[in-house]
Amino acid sequence: MAVKVLMPQLGESVTEGTIVRWIKKVGERVEKYEPLLEVMTDKVNAEVPAPATGVLREILVPEGETVPVGRELAVIAEVGAEAETGPPSPAAPAAQPRPEPAAVGADVVQQRSSPIVRRLAQEYGIDLSEIKGSGIGGRVTKEDVLRYVAERQQAAAAVKETPPAEAPPPAGPDEEVIPVSPMRRQIAQHMVHSYQTVPHAWLAVEADVTRLVRLRESAKDEFRRREGVDLTYLPFVVKAAVEALKEHPMLNAVWAEDKIILKKRINIGIAVALEDGLVVPVIKDADQKSIAGLARAIADLTDRARAGRLTLEDVQGGTFTVNNTGALGSVISRPIINEPQVGILTSEAIVKRPVVVDDAIAIRSVMFLCLSFDHRVIDGLAAARFLQAVKRRLEAYDERTSIY
Repeated sequence: MAVKVLMPQLGESVTEGTIVRWIKKVGERVEKYEPLLEVMTDKVNAEVPAPATGVLREILVPEGETVPVGRELAVIAEVGAEAETGPPSPAAPAAQPRPEPAAVGADVVQQRSSPIVRRLAQEYGIDLSEIKGSGIGGRVTKEDVLRYVAERQQAAAAVKETPPAEAPPPAGPDEEVIPVSPMRRQIAQHMVHSYQTVPHAWLAVEADVTRLVRLRESAKDEFRRREGVDLTYLPFVVKAAVEALKEHPMLNAVWAEDKIILKKRINIGIAVALEDGLVVPVIKDADQKSIAGLARAIADLTDRARAGRLTLEDVQGGTFTVNNTGALGSVISRPIINEPQVGILTSEAIVKRPVVVDDAIAIRSVMFLCLSFDHRVIDGLAAARFLQAVKRRLEAYDERTSIY
């Protein structure tokens, strides 16, 4: 018995995947659950296990090709069956021509059609056997012929109106052609889909994080010695966002055409930049973690993302995304929503700036918080209230705040 290997759905919104490499070759024995191939999506690289024990009899999709979820990728045969049938030939032999049965069918249709129908068919060069008759007993009528002719003319006109796609011009002597990697292709497709599908709206506020800076400075060395990871600003931002999501749950939702689905779990996606792209691993149940717990989770996910060791579970189930673009030196940004989520928050670089405090000029550490939101679900009032809630929590941190 042969078992089909299908393209799995590696994520809730994933509709296709790219074959990165085949770990096994045709003719090799595979064990059930043994890694068979590596697949890349816009979310993760994942090894796909063999669904059965046997011999890899045939590979149907080569490396580098992108196919939809559910497409057949390969065939695994039982060892005994493989021994009986032998390895597959490189290409299937051409089918031998068989006696053409159409003539008989055509004669039958001719006999069951009226003279006027046969004359119309002759004028338009139509084989009546190609037309499904609507008359009694499947008889082809005059109306059937005219409808068939009209449909064929419309199809021909549509083809004529569609201009052929122009081939890109060859690279000149002062240009370099860079092949698009599977990861970049997946990111491009997902970003285009998100931006074209979701009506993005955007807000930004400035937060005074002077006391947060002091808190982190006083705690980072001891935290590093105790936990073995750096205490960055991101866990503080994530904690503030999580608390704000509890207060404004509409930001922790998805749009589902005829309904809005509120997510009871708060799972925060964190954007991690890689040399060749971007991944968004997910902190599950982020509302149940302390600042220290968030810092550990962020460090773990970031390290595994950059080492290429994320699992499918690591990138599934996100309900809201936070991106620390400030680590890249950005002072303001307008992020694209990670659809089907309805919001994404960026925390920008902390800079020192003269600020009016109690009618006096003071040098304060400030940062921008930027929010892109899905205007189908969230209006400006709700988005502004959420952003202000994040700001209040960040500005409330001080050296008395417990990070555990």
